[in-house]
Amino acid sequence: MEGITLQVDESDTHLSVQIRPAELQSKLDIKSLHNMLKNSEFADFYISDDAILTLLSNLQKSIKSESDEPVMERVGERRQNSVKCKLEDGKLSATMTITKGYGAPALTVQSLIADAKDNKIMRGLSSKRVYALHETFQVANSGETVSAVIAKGLPAKTGRSSKLQPLVQNALERILRPQTANHGRVDMRNLGDIICVKVGSELLRRLPPSNGRAGYTVTGEIIKPKAGEWLTLRPGDGTAISEKDENLLIAEISGMPKFKDQKMWVDDTYICKGVNVGTGNVNYNGAVLVNGDITEKMEIIATGDVTVNGFVESATIHAGGDIIITEGAMGKVNDAGTQYSTVLRAKGSIHIQHGQGLDIKCDGGVTIGRQLAFSKVVCRKEMYVGPVDKPNGNLFACSIFSQNRVQAGTFGAVSGSNLTIDFSEGFNTLLARKDSLDELVRQIRQNCSRHQDRMKIIHSKFIPDDLRGKVNAAQEMFENENQLMQWLEQKAVELAANKDDYQQRIMIMANKRIYPGVVVKLNNRTWRAEREFSKANVSFHGHQWNCEPVTT
Repeated sequence: MEGITLQVDESDTHLSVQIRPAELQSKLDIKSLHNMLKNSEFADFYISDDAILTLLSNLQKSIKSESDEPVMERVGERRQNSVKCKLEDGKLSATMTITKGYGAPALTVQSLIADAKDNKIMRGLSSKRVYALHETFQVANSGETVSAVIAKGLPAKTGRSSKLQPLVQNALERILRPQTANHGRVDMRNLGDIICVKVGSELLRRLPPSNGRAGYTVTGEIIKPKAGEWLTLRPGDGTAISEKDENLLIAEISGMPKFKDQKMWVDDTYICKGVNVGTGNVNYNGAVLVNGDITEKMEIIATGDVTVNGFVESATIHAGGDIIITEGAMGKVNDAGTQYSTVLRAKGSIHIQHGQGLDIKCDGGVTIGRQLAFSKVVCRKEMYVGPVDKPNGNLFACSIFSQNRVQAGTFGAVSGSNLTIDFSEGFNTLLARKDSLDELVRQIRQNCSRHQDRMKIIHSKFIPDDLRGKVNAAQEMFENENQLMQWLEQKAVELAANKDDYQQRIMIMANKRIYPGVVVKLNNRTWRAEREFSKANVSFHGHQWNCEPVTT
């Protein structure tokens, strides 16, 4: 533009505008001057609006005074890019922040990496992250700031705590894993010897904790790990710590070993060849091992496991642990289907090879080796009919009350006999607990709100010194009440999650087929098999039962 000259100083940093009033051919304003600067070779420079306004003001003064002297003002400057690195998270990460300059030379990835190293960032530096930051920087406008994590250290990993390793199997675990015969084939008839340890037998070993893994900071400093903790080895009943090895638990008595909830003990075991009229009923404080049959109307009551290496007929067994029947169990059912001559009750799980006419109730799971018919089952955990890895047994003409999935090969029978699987009891228990807890939370929340309002009023007043102690005590009680409310609210959230989890896990899984007459219930939600289904799963989602074929 005529009459206007742009020039930079010797340092190539500051931009000045010189205006010769006599040579101007048109009126000059801030907009036209900005456009001229934008279209010049100095378009990337930082331009000060205040300086331009000062320049135009001086120009107006010069024109009014009819002076021919040029008007000159420094209106812009070249600003360099700013690169800063910040260590965070205890030097476990480094963030690079770049403020884009005005008319500054272009930055390269190599220069950014060099800047990082100048800031002692030596380890965990990611070229990929630096490239990504550089690309963001290139498209940014002058004056904008971009930032990204460019390096990450490795936190030290605390060592694993010591682990308790059982050296003997629980009886039920051994029964559920048939022994391998020649050529790697599994012999379903060979269930292994019933485990009964002698005095001095090794039961449990405490494995040492690991040392953990060292870490490092982005500046290259090594972070020492914390070693794992030693678990306390607590001998259970019938066990003792070995005098030769403080990490070894041995048997103090002969009996049946049991490992549960990180605890090992040995039940004093009563062993007999059978239970019949000749031997009488068995009531024993410990485990019972029957190497024979249990005949009609006989009873076994034990505080530990009951293992029957034989057959059970119309008998009653109560166990404080698991019940294991390696053969079958048979009973009679009255016409109304309300009374069973064979009753099995266990605090743990129950395993039977095959059964009919049984009343089964346990706190654990139920496994049936081959077939179960005309029986009643109440259990809290999974029920398998057939091998646990792929249940293929038969389940028909039964009433099952479960709180977890039921798996079998075939559900129901060709004859169409009724088979009912009801998941309502556990769900209703959860609902009752949830409703009670929700009501309690509601009441405490109301109390907290009311007490909070009162505490605000108290704190807004002048408190005499002789009452300050009582006010502090009231404040402490209010804080405790508030903590209790928060804890109860968390428990209410967990119960709601448990409710959803319950609905997701209940199902029946048929690995062969489902016959007509099979009924699955969750309160008033019922699914009934009106026809025969091949391999399928019946699960509960979307507030209803769904039968989905399995193609694999």
